[in-house]
Amino acid sequence: MAAVLAALYIVCHGLALVLLPGHAQAVSFSFLIGAPLLAALACLWRMLHSEARVGWLALSAGMLLWAGGMALNMYQEIGLGTPDATPGVSMLLYVLYGVPLTFAMAHPRYEPWYLVVIDGALALLLGYLFFVHTFSFATMSDAPEQGINSLRLMFDIENLFIAAFALVRYLASEDASRRIFFRALTAFAWVYMGVAAYINHVATEASYGGLADLIIDLPFLLLACLALRRGDAVAMDTRRRLALAVRAGSPLILPAALLVVSALMVEAHPHLAVVGFALATLGSGLRGVVMQVRAMERQDQLDVLARVDALTGVANRRQFDQVLQAEWSRARRSGQGMALLMVDIDHFKEFNDRFGHPLGDACLRAVATALSGCATRGTDVVARYGGEEFAVVVSGTTRDGALVLAETMRLAVERLRLATADPIGSVGVTISIGVAHVAQVASADPVALLAATDAALYEAKRAGRNRVLEGRLPEAHAQA
Repeated sequence: MAAVLAALYIVCHGLALVLLPGHAQAVSFSFLIGAPLLAALACLWRMLHSEARVGWLALSAGMLLWAGGMALNMYQEIGLGTPDATPGVSMLLYVLYGVPLTFAMAHPRYEPWYLVVIDGALALLLGYLFFVHTFSFATMSDAPEQGINSLRLMFDIENLFIAAFALVRYLASEDASRRIFFRALTAFAWVYMGVAAYINHVATEASYGGLADLIIDLPFLLLACLALRRGDAVAMDTRRRLALAVRAGSPLILPAALLVVSALMVEAHPHLAVVGFALATLGSGLRGVVMQVRAMERQDQLDVLARVDALTGVANRRQFDQVLQAEWSRARRSGQGMALLMVDIDHFKEFNDRFGHPLGDACLRAVATALSGCATRGTDVVARYGGEEFAVVVSGTTRDGALVLAETMRLAVERLRLATADPIGSVGVTISIGVAHVAQVASADPVALLAATDAALYEAKRAGRNRVLEGRLPEAHAQA
């Protein structure tokens, strides 16, 4: 339906020019202003129905700027009656229309507000440089022929820049909503670049009000159709490395645009060009520092997730293995003793079957919290060993100290009461603990300590549970 309406729009534009030759210029301006306004409205509508909201909003802003430029052209030629003069403000708006499009291409998804502020500041600076550069070749009321030729070169560079980067972003998009947006932007940018090249370099003598104006409608109506189009994006086999490279490099688009515009201004405004170079470099560097800090924070989070059990919040089995080996090696070097506690929740399977998995998970968390509350030294490590089993590494301790800690943990868990939906209201839980202590480490591997602790835990469970029993290491493994 949108494509039919777009075709009807062009037909009406053409018929109006033929049927109203005396008012052809005014009629054509109305259609040329209406096409980007329709595209802007379509982009705003799509923004409300897409996750790529920033991109569609920026694209709508670009269309409004372009429509403003055409409206000023209309005022100059019809309102002021000077058809041969092109207002510099109009040319400025045509140039500035590309700034929000560049921002949309440079803006990665899911960025925090402070990175959006940096990108926005660079986009505003780009707009200011465009403003100064435009009025190097034009005045507010007129753009002379020599100035227009220089501006045409800037238009060509800007259009090629947008079209090329939009295509790259489209080819590297993995997210469906972003792919739909960049597909629309790419199609619009390439068609617009072709139309602008024809108008600026071929139909240079044609004035508004002729049939050549019909092709100016094309890119805007195409954008409106793509924005209103429903359905999923075309499936693409995007290479992961390409997607990551483009995602990492997209923030460089704005600094790159600043560098290009600054280079164009070196001759006319050398001091401002230097400022542009400096701020482009500073903005890119600042953004790089922020991104590096965020990457380090994410790495820290991943490191924590790799060491912590997600359910209970204590160390996981992987972290336990590393800590046990590290403390064993340290005890061997220092000659200090260490102990290992193996903890098992009594009758946990029956508890889980009776009260359900949610309360079973709550039981595991409560026991982990109680154990951690007893292991108050910074070197003590409580870990979830697997299922309903926990392990506690206690470094630099005596045999009596390890046994006291184990009994403290047993009593702490015994005092727990877990609320249930059962008529009994709450239920208690107990644990069995196996303890093994080594006064002086002789071997390089803690396997004997693990075996002794596990055997002691088995004996505690066999003896009736809810108790602490000590295991003994073979002398060859325990003494120097």
